[in-house]
Amino acid sequence: EVQLVESGGGNVHPGGSLRLSCAASGFNFRGSVMNWIRQAPGKALRWVAGFTSNGYNQYYSDSVKGRFTISQDNAKKMLYHQMDNLRTDDTAIYYCSKGDIASVTGNRGQGTQVSVSS
Repeated sequence: EVQLVESGGGNVHPGGSLRLSCAASGFNFRGSVMNWIRQAPGKALRWVAGFTSNGYNQYYSDSVKGRFTISQDNAKKMLYHQMDNLRTDDTAIYYCSKGDIASVTGNRGQGTQVSVSS
């Protein structure tokens, strides 16, 4: 059974930073495509960033490129999401997801709330 557990969300001011984590279990983590996706209040799920299998390639949406950095630790089956220079429009529930690259479908965890406000 695929299990994904996100953590690390919180409240920050614009310009601040947060680091999200995602613990994965129940599947071949090293060989899987993994994404970070988010859902802002009243909005649809949006893809944020993702890895191809084995973490060889990373892709970012234009809205976060240069501010967010994703990484993974295959030995620990962990995903990380370093978010810098946060903006108010980054406020959302953030999920890690197992699925096709740049997809918002597929398995995801319960999410972690990120709130950016002054």
